[in-house]
Amino acid sequence: MSRLVFVTGGVVSSLGKGILTASLAAQLESRKIKVNVLKMDPYINLDPGTMSPVQHGEVFVTADGAETDLDLGHYERFSNARMKKINNFTTGSVYAEVIRKERKGEYLGGTVQVIPHITDEIKRRVMLASEGSEVLIVETGGTVGDIESQPFLEAIRQLRLELGRARQVLIHLTLVPFLNKAGEVKTKPTQHSVKELRSIGLQPDILVCRSEAPISDAQREKIALFTSVEKRAVIPLKDIDTIYEGPIELNKQGLDDYVVEYLQIDCPPADLSSWKQVVDAQMEPTSSLKITFVGKYLELLDAYKSLIEALTHAGIKSKTRVVIDYVDAEKIEREGVEVLDGASAILVPGGFGQRGFEGKIAAAGFARENKVPYLGICYGMHAAVIDVARNLAGLEKANSTEIDLKTDHPVIALITEWQDSSGRIETRSENDDLGGTMRLGEQACKLASGSLSRHLYGEETVSERHRHRYEFNNNYASQLVSAGLVLAGHSEDGTLVEVVEIEDHPWFVGCQFHPEFTSSPRNGHPLFSGFVEAGLKKQAENS
Repeated sequence: MSRLVFVTGGVVSSLGKGILTASLAAQLESRKIKVNVLKMDPYINLDPGTMSPVQHGEVFVTADGAETDLDLGHYERFSNARMKKINNFTTGSVYAEVIRKERKGEYLGGTVQVIPHITDEIKRRVMLASEGSEVLIVETGGTVGDIESQPFLEAIRQLRLELGRARQVLIHLTLVPFLNKAGEVKTKPTQHSVKELRSIGLQPDILVCRSEAPISDAQREKIALFTSVEKRAVIPLKDIDTIYEGPIELNKQGLDDYVVEYLQIDCPPADLSSWKQVVDAQMEPTSSLKITFVGKYLELLDAYKSLIEALTHAGIKSKTRVVIDYVDAEKIEREGVEVLDGASAILVPGGFGQRGFEGKIAAAGFARENKVPYLGICYGMHAAVIDVARNLAGLEKANSTEIDLKTDHPVIALITEWQDSSGRIETRSENDDLGGTMRLGEQACKLASGSLSRHLYGEETVSERHRHRYEFNNNYASQLVSAGLVLAGHSEDGTLVEVVEIEDHPWFVGCQFHPEFTSSPRNGHPLFSGFVEAGLKKQAENS
């Protein structure tokens, strides 16, 4: 039966619970332990699918089509565990299920309450996610003391009693701030955070203490004394140069040793050699490349978290320091494509809506005309197709029906029917709800022989993840191909265009799917690796 590791956070938000959780998963996996990870989010939305990217950050899509919290991307990048729908749930989804059962009469007319009905549903989902793994790490979103997370913490309290000491452990992440004027770190916020946990019946077994300054042994002893935690279970975590150093640094401080001892797991020592290679390659690059990133959600870069990490991974594979030059697509609309002069590589990411889209189309055209390596993802592929339609195929008013329902030439249009990876037919219309109605999840793509994409992947059929409503309009295929567009990839049944390229261009790829979701620091991804390599060549030509 699986053992559970609960991770909570206190003092302030954004301390890095997701990185801590993912790092622990990497450590345990390196000790030959089969690990799975679960994120419990306290917001009322059913899932993050309709949340603003500049408020919540990226929506990470799992292979089975769940729209989830961006932390699940960290879990996959740090471990070999593949996330599914069961690996993320929200307060909203829990309440929706309990209300559904109440409406069906499954509670036999009883009064439905937070305890036991909501907490029972939370516990059911936790135990479901634990099946098939030796250890399930459960990250609880929010900060201890928030009203939203109280049902989750109560469910953890109950599970700890039900499972017993040897089958669960509670890790609490806190901040030990450094006061510059006083010249010392302060432990009081951590003490109060633990006091808050105790007030709801939870005593942490391990404290991970974030700090920008070293935490001395005397300060660790003080924290241990006032929180009733063993001194060696007070784990200091100073700021690190790269998130991929997390498994190594926490191993030095003894986190994984304490966890496996506490849970009575017999396993070999951690082998973190692959992570040391990753860190060495990232911190000691032999070359540098500036990539121009034409986006629209630049107020919060977490909106592009997986993309940014995928570029970093490509840099790690080639020992290249990737520097990202963020350019607002609306700036291109205002000032023209001259803002892109000198670019060595241009990436246009996914997005939704009209704002900035003409700037993205202009960026695709600039890359095409100036032979600059171009990678267009989802909306970036749409921008490339529209550029070719307008400027090479003579379809002057070509557009996407997402932007202009009455466009003369809808080269990108809403697809109303498609087949998913299980063979089931999915349908949708313009009147459907926004949430959960996109083409989602991992699906197969067949790459054309002789195409750049086929060369990069090294195989004919690949599987990548999707998140979109609009597709290439096959009615314009012959016209666009005649104008120089290469249809380099199709869905397995041949009905949907998945990848486009440009004839007589050194490196130009637009893909309907999101390859960033399957990139990892240890393995990289062929599209991003090829993109960085092409950028380095262009940069050498420009210099």
